[in-house]
Amino acid sequence: MTEAPGKWTADRIYQKLRLGIMNLELYPGSRVTETELAQRYGVSRTPVREALQRLAVEGYLTVRPKHGCYIRQLDVFELAEYYDARVGLELEGLSLMGKRIPYREVAQLAEDWNPCRVVYGVEGSEEFKDAEESFHIRLAELCGNSVLVQYLRDVNDHIRIVRRLGLPDEDSVLKTYQEHYEICQRILADDLDGAATMLRTHIHESQAKSREVTLAQLESRRRERALTAKSSSE
Repeated sequence: MTEAPGKWTADRIYQKLRLGIMNLELYPGSRVTETELAQRYGVSRTPVREALQRLAVEGYLTVRPKHGCYIRQLDVFELAEYYDARVGLELEGLSLMGKRIPYREVAQLAEDWNPCRVVYGVEGSEEFKDAEESFHIRLAELCGNSVLVQYLRDVNDHIRIVRRLGLPDEDSVLKTYQEHYEICQRILADDLDGAATMLRTHIHESQAKSREVTLAQLESRRRERALTAKSSSE
């Protein structure tokens, strides 16, 4: 089906497809092609290709030459391994930071995540989700090891979709503000062990919530697809 008329740039197509993936409207494992999407948006294949390449770089889909693009499968066991790697990287970054704590930068992070200010809102918006991920990257950057940061970015590319599904409501959002803020306060107080404990707990709780929401949404989408297929065959 062709989308409503409009100027479909590569960025708009990217945003539309990413939202569809994040909402599981584009089901994990399903196939999309440049030709199909170009027809849907009424554009040439060039902006579609740019959008798909960007999504591939960010880990949302896999490009198979001559076969099309496949929305990334969600393997909960593989995702758990990535979360384990994330914990290790972030804790190592915190340990390295302890050799020379950049107090001014950490204080700014604390202010950004002050739960009394809710700078990024309480709706679990895309802005908030981007900021949540950036918080952890910024903490890692403050350790001064660019290789560690690059590995952490790679891990995030693999878990981004489920990580963002784990922020479904206002309570989850407010809890994130509080925990980010408290982690920073522990660092500012030179309590690196306490900060590490809080950071580990924060990540593992996020992982558990993400897994719960992901499995629930996958089952819901599976049932919808089954009903659609049944209706089409009748």
